[in-house]
Amino acid sequence: MSGKDYVEKDYYKVLGVPKDATAAEIKKTYRKLAREFHPDANKGDAKAEDRFKDISEAYDVLSDEKRRKEYDEARSLFANGGFRAGGPGQGNGSYSFDFGDLFSGSQNTGSGGLGDVFGGLFNRSGGRQAQPRRGADVETEVTLAFDEAVDGATVPLRMTSQAPCRTCNGTGAKSGTTPRVCPTCVGAGTVSRGQGAFALSEPCKDCRGRGMIVDDPCIDCHGSGRASSAHTMQVRIPAGVQDAQRIRLKGKGAQGERGGQPGDLYVTVHVDPHPVFGRKGDNLTVTVPVTFPEATLGATIEVPTLNGPAVKLKLPPGSANGLTMRARGKGATRKDGTRGDLLVTVEVVVPRHITGDALNALEQYREATASDDPRAALFRAAKGA
Repeated sequence: MSGKDYVEKDYYKVLGVPKDATAAEIKKTYRKLAREFHPDANKGDAKAEDRFKDISEAYDVLSDEKRRKEYDEARSLFANGGFRAGGPGQGNGSYSFDFGDLFSGSQNTGSGGLGDVFGGLFNRSGGRQAQPRRGADVETEVTLAFDEAVDGATVPLRMTSQAPCRTCNGTGAKSGTTPRVCPTCVGAGTVSRGQGAFALSEPCKDCRGRGMIVDDPCIDCHGSGRASSAHTMQVRIPAGVQDAQRIRLKGKGAQGERGGQPGDLYVTVHVDPHPVFGRKGDNLTVTVPVTFPEATLGATIEVPTLNGPAVKLKLPPGSANGLTMRARGKGATRKDGTRGDLLVTVEVVVPRHITGDALNALEQYREATASDDPRAALFRAAKGA
């Protein structure tokens, strides 16, 4: 990235965010704009492609806390005309100085000079090669069955991203031809322009920072050297993933340019509901019906588990409807490999039709318990007694 870019380009304006925007706001805005102007969604639209490059360039700087700080410092120092050139006798009372000294820290000040401030901004390596560029991040979605989300699964993902054009091997030139070195930047991809006493670098406009010019462009990528690449990859979704959770897979995004690192892949997971089990954090939930005698007298009940044998739980006498019991270690898998619990909620089932001996027995039970009114305490409390 050239120094002139940092001085003259307003990356906040490019993304349409205020200067005090949070990292989350910058990230959200970038993703929205990237989807809107991505080359895959605007094939053949050169303006959209340039806009996408500007958006990516701005995000590369503002998404990095250190680089953003350096960028803000650079603009505050230079964008408003600070350190203007001049010299004795020129009528403006300023002094001339050497740009190289300013950034090299050779003034015996005991520090790196302003080079320490701008070390992450300006390329001081003196090299003439275009810099590597990181690949774009890629986003996709996947839907899992309930048990796959609990135990983890390996799923195939069909991905489409930008990669070096296979027809021209990323050169951008038609088969049988080769690009030529840009005469303007002599292959560096950047050019120096005078800015008063400064000589600041910026991407070469003739070759768009590539360092090479394509006279006879590739028919598939139209000279860009990049093309949409579709491929299928096997992705491991970790156990215990939640519905709507977003997973980052480092280095699985679009390939970089000029040896740059690949971008990241972000996978948003959707989980289908289960007809029996629910989820509460690392615990699974299930509702089990029990009879009135089981709830009243107590019983040992059998409870199903997810992808495993049933477990037996002891239901204590006098269990109320809605009682929750716990089967330890029968829940979802945690990050450390342990499992949560299965929370079993008791639902007392009342039969709709009773006849014969069951009806007679129930009538006798009602007569035997007629003096025990379960609502008496409710009315006493309502009257303030």
